[in-house]
Amino acid sequence: MMRYPFDHLCRQVLSLVVIIFLFACNAEKEEKASVKVQLTEGKTYSNPLDVAFGDPFILNDQNGKYYMYGTGGGAEDGFAAYSSDNLVDWEFEGQVYRGNTEDSWALKFFWAPEVYKMDGKYYMFFSAQWKVNPTNEEENFMIGVAVADSPTGPFKEMYDRPIFDPGYPIIDANVYQEDGKYYLYYSRACYKHPVESEVADWAREKGWYEEIEESWVYGVELKPDFSGVIGDPVLCLRPPLRMDDTQAEWESRSVTKHEINRRWTEGSVIFKHKDTYYIMYSSNYYAGQNYAVGYATGKSPLGPFTKAANNPVLELNTPKGGEVTGTGHNNIVFLDNGEMYCVYHGRTKESGQERVVFLDKMEIQADGTLAVHGPTTNPQPVPLKK
Repeated sequence: MMRYPFDHLCRQVLSLVVIIFLFACNAEKEEKASVKVQLTEGKTYSNPLDVAFGDPFILNDQNGKYYMYGTGGGAEDGFAAYSSDNLVDWEFEGQVYRGNTEDSWALKFFWAPEVYKMDGKYYMFFSAQWKVNPTNEEENFMIGVAVADSPTGPFKEMYDRPIFDPGYPIIDANVYQEDGKYYLYYSRACYKHPVESEVADWAREKGWYEEIEESWVYGVELKPDFSGVIGDPVLCLRPPLRMDDTQAEWESRSVTKHEINRRWTEGSVIFKHKDTYYIMYSSNYYAGQNYAVGYATGKSPLGPFTKAANNPVLELNTPKGGEVTGTGHNNIVFLDNGEMYCVYHGRTKESGQERVVFLDKMEIQADGTLAVHGPTTNPQPVPLKK
């Protein structure tokens, strides 16, 4: 007769202990999160970051860690990685992918890696010179994919060949996923791609160049296993044909500044905001001062895209008294709190021809205009995760 109330009391006490324990754990978790925010709030950083990469890409691994990949950065015949807890302080993780091996399709010129986390795996899309080169082309660039179980590798090529061969050299892979479909964006290289335009006529009349080669950005649907593509590539972006085009001045500076006989449209990255697709891209000579970033918008992943009136959104600041040139090949870091940062490479007086990494705030304004608040070298607030 007396056991039931005693058992009931024990259960009540046990429930109370569990509730107190859970409350304490949650309070401790909230306190730690608050401490992290307090440690970050009010802190600043200055560009460039202490990373010497070209074509930087940052993966938000959704576990409090970020990983950066890029061209160069101490890797031999492949790519290295850095890790960070705050997007500002970066730790070298070593080489994470190596090509130019007996089993690799990739020979040299390892460029522009991007890493995506999908279903617990990490996929690296990258550009390199293809070994299969029967006509001995100087630029025989293709895009391949490698996979790893960890963001720090080792990444192993999924196939002993590039993803596909469109019949011309391609670089700068960017992948977008939506509704179970994957889309690959890439740049057709300028190599052996002369295009007639008013800019080409102008350069010919000045006696500077007989022809102007161009690179164009294409998009195409990827097979789900990344073994190839579905359908034909769609032309998304190219340099303007007419000199009175509002985009012609900034996209033609490689030619009009007498740097080189090429106009680039490369380094594209696409994302969706509300019901609009934004595709960012870089123009001009990547090794010159006038490398710059613009964007276009469209209503579907493959366009058509309309270039923005406020282009370029990122360019050298030396005419305004700054020290940054060659800003380009950007990517975007999406923070868990909804903020966006633009990561890109540039050059300073101190870095000379070495490309270094910059990180600046970017946003989509109320009217849909994209803005990058850079390039900066003055102190900026350290990004807040929450």
